[in-house]
Order: sequence, then structure tokens, then C-alpha cells
Amino acid sequence: MREQAWQRFRSSGRRRGGRRRAVPAAAVVAVGVMATGALAPPVAFAAARPDTVQRGLNALVRSDGVPAALASVKGREGRTRTYTAGAGDLATGSKVPRDGQVRIGSNTKTFTAVVVLQLVGEGKIGLDAPVDTYLPGLVRGEGIDGRHITVRQLLQHTSGLPNYVKYLGDDVRYYAPLDLLDIALQHKADFAPGTKWEYSNTNYVLAGLIIQKVTGRPLAEEMDQRIIRPIGLRHTYFPAPGDVTIREPHPKGYYQDAAGAPLRDGTEWDPSWGWAAGQMISTNSDLNRFFTALLAGRLLPAAQLAQMRTTVPAGSPFGSGARYGLGLVSKPLSCGSVYWGHGGSTTGYETRGGVTDDGRAANVAVTIQPANQATMKRVESVVDTALCR
Repeated sequence: MREQAWQRFRSSGRRRGGRRRAVPAAAVVAVGVMATGALAPPVAFAAARPDTVQRGLNALVRSDGVPAALASVKGREGRTRTYTAGAGDLATGSKVPRDGQVRIGSNTKTFTAVVVLQLVGEGKIGLDAPVDTYLPGLVRGEGIDGRHITVRQLLQHTSGLPNYVKYLGDDVRYYAPLDLLDIALQHKADFAPGTKWEYSNTNYVLAGLIIQKVTGRPLAEEMDQRIIRPIGLRHTYFPAPGDVTIREPHPKGYYQDAAGAPLRDGTEWDPSWGWAAGQMISTNSDLNRFFTALLAGRLLPAAQLAQMRTTVPAGSPFGSGARYGLGLVSKPLSCGSVYWGHGGSTTGYETRGGVTDDGRAANVAVTIQPANQATMKRVESVVDTALCR
């Protein structure tokens, strides 16, 4: 049954070969835990002197060995400050492009969730409908049955589906979405649907497939028409199959084969292994614009936004106090409130940030995946500083 469904869905897709780039699995497996124009944000002010955010970025470079760090911070009044530290290219020592593009990894999940919830609002998807309603017979495996997994459970990571990223090999190449699903379904379920929370990129590959089945259009087009263009994300896009580059000015991203090993250039590679779970490219300022518009109700009807903000306790990779909604994470702030965002981790880049209910926004990017929790906590501390000051 699943084989027949598999062939039916595969026949509707287009597979294109991407440029191969050998990146070690250790650098690949960390996903999770896609409008061009002039690069500068509409209103941007370079900090006149090292304030607390700049000092935080400087410390990440000097003390933690991060090649580069970038931040964009928007206050309640709408004024935006952008920051940089380190080198945009370690080989040349070039400056970090202000508000440069980076690979945003699992922030992509929030975009995917928004499209799903827009379709829920339009009556085209049922949030508590089984996956089999839209992808009949496709999701089958040991302890896995799409008749007993709901769309909500996909978006909230309570489906029990195994995470395909754990099983990817060393060769970073083009993967069709069904390739990723097939990798996951070769492994047994992690738990029965609805009984636990555990992060799995497989959930969002399925969410992307549901979007394409319901709309009859590619996921990238739906994101562009429903999110990117309407709110003016001029530096955000979902790379096309085989596109290994980053279009606009950007700092190079780096990785290490092992702790203490030399840094290697990890900027250009085929991101299709992230697809609906982690393929997009953006800037800190565009991420601030996106999360601000989302929380302000500009992307979803009130009912669907309320569902998105209904959370359950979350664990790794989000840290203490995190709660997961439908593609949206809440994190506590030291000043007593919370912020809403997601964050992303992918080869060469780490992003963290979000927005508060009163309109503050901050996003921070570094050009390597932090090798230890201490560095990761310091990245998150810069976000906390920016939103609490």
C-alpha cells in the first residue's frame, strides 16, 4: 500500500541533480536541533559605541572563537540597530556584511507552519485530521501509521516519527522530499503519537508534502506568495533545487571535522536535505520582520494564531523553560516576560532570536554551529540582552 502511494507521490515530483559537496555527517546532523533586493534594511543604525549587544557579539568572537557574529535589534518604537563582529571571510579578513544573508535552518519550520495554518483557516486542511487524509497510504512503518498521526502532531513534534537527519550520510547532495521521508520510515517510531514531545525534522517534511498536495503548487511558491511578498521580506528565499550559493552579501560559514580541528568553509552546499524543515536563507532583519508580522496577526487569523501559540513543554534543542507551539517556540527572558521565535542550526550557521508581545525583536546569527552548550547559551544571552535592555 505504501509502495503504491510512494510511486504516486514520487511521479508528481521533479528530481534534479545538485552539486555534490563532501561535508562530514557531524556537520550535517545538527539541523534543528527559504525576494532579493538592496541589502540594507529600511531603517538601520550602526551602534555608535559598543553597547551591551555589541559587547556580547565581540565576546563570542574573542572568547568563543566564533568566526563572525551578526545581530539585528528592533525596539518598541520601530528603530532598528544592526551589529557585526569578527570576519566575513577568514581567508581574506574581509568585514562582515551588515545584516548579511545566512542560512536560517529550522526557522524554516515556522514558515511551513504558517502556510499550513493559513490553509487550515481557509478550510483546506483540518488541524486534527489524520495525515492519511492528504497523503493516503504514504506514511507506514514499524509503529508508524499515517491514519493515527494528525497534522497538529506534525507541527508540534508529538507524532513520534523518527528524525531522518540522524541517518543521513556524509555526502551532501540533492534529496527529494520523498527521499527524506523514506530514510525516516526505515526506522521504527520513537513513541506512540500524542504521548510525548520530541523534535523531528520528518514532521515538517510531511507538512510540506501536505501543503503541496492540497494546493497543487510547490512549497517554495506557496511561501513566496503567502508570506515573503505580502510582508516585504526582500532578502528571504527558498533556494531552488541544485542552488548551492547564497545570493546576496553574506559572511562565510564554517565547520570543524572534530573539536579542535581547523575550520573549514561550509558556505556552499545543497540544502535540500533540510527542505520544509530547514532550507531557507534570510537575514536577521527579515527574520525580525517575519516574526513581528506573525505575532501581530498579519499572517494568520486570530483563531489559527492562538493555536500556534498553544504550547507544550519542549526539550532539546531549545533549553530550559522552552515551550513548543505549532512551529513556534516561547522562551523565558531574564526580565520576566517571554519571547516567541524558533531558531535554526545548519552547517556553517546558527541563528537565535524572536519577538516579544510588546513589539521588541532581536535575532543573532553566528557563522559556525557552536561546539558546546556554553557557547550556545552565550548566543542566547545576547538575544536576552537585546530584548531586555
